Amino acid sequence: MSIRVMLSDELLLSRSALGALLEKRADIVVAGSVGGDSEAVEFAETHRPDVAIIGFDGADGSVIRVAEKIGSLPECRTLLLAESFTRSIVRQAFSGGVDGMLQRRVPPSWFFEALHRIHQGERVFDADLTVAALANEGCPLTSRQLSVLERLSQGDTTVEIASRLHLSEGTVRNYLSSLVTKLDARNRIDALRIAKDARWI
Repeated sequence: MSIRVMLSDELLLSRSALGALLEKRADIVVAGSVGGDSEAVEFAETHRPDVAIIGFDGADGSVIRVAEKIGSLPECRTLLLAESFTRSIVRQAFSGGVDGMLQRRVPPSWFFEALHRIHQGERVFDADLTVAALANEGCPLTSRQLSVLERLSQGDTTVEIASRLHLSEGTVRNYLSSLVTKLDARNRIDALRIAKDARWI
């Protein structure tokens, strides 16, 4: 039985190239090709592909929510593709409902193997990518400090961060002060910039 695949990627050239590669396989059918998050959800809800392949820049957290929404549909699984991923995105995908995550540079043979394994119900994450993200390699911040910084990057206030992470406001302020010092930043906004440039969040 063929695997029915939906492709979602805002970059038309990337989407077209991947579609052409997939269509060469007798065991895969490209059920649809869309260019954005809302289109992807609408297509998946209507056509129920076996696997939704979502290409993105590797840093947009909204894609995780889209993938989880699509993955919640009966018999529909999700695979994310990007040149590289921020550690925050990998952590969110790994702990959430995303079924697979690969870098675009993987060999086609590994990509197709991963696609089949995901279709069969396995979760497939690039091992090196996942270890680096979960181990927080090269980052001087603790996982809790990163969580606070990630919430700050979403625009949350100190009060909102405290509520979401079940911390006191004083503890959140202490975390922010500490991470600013660790990153040798001028302030929390500068700390946020440093962390984003390093792709820690």
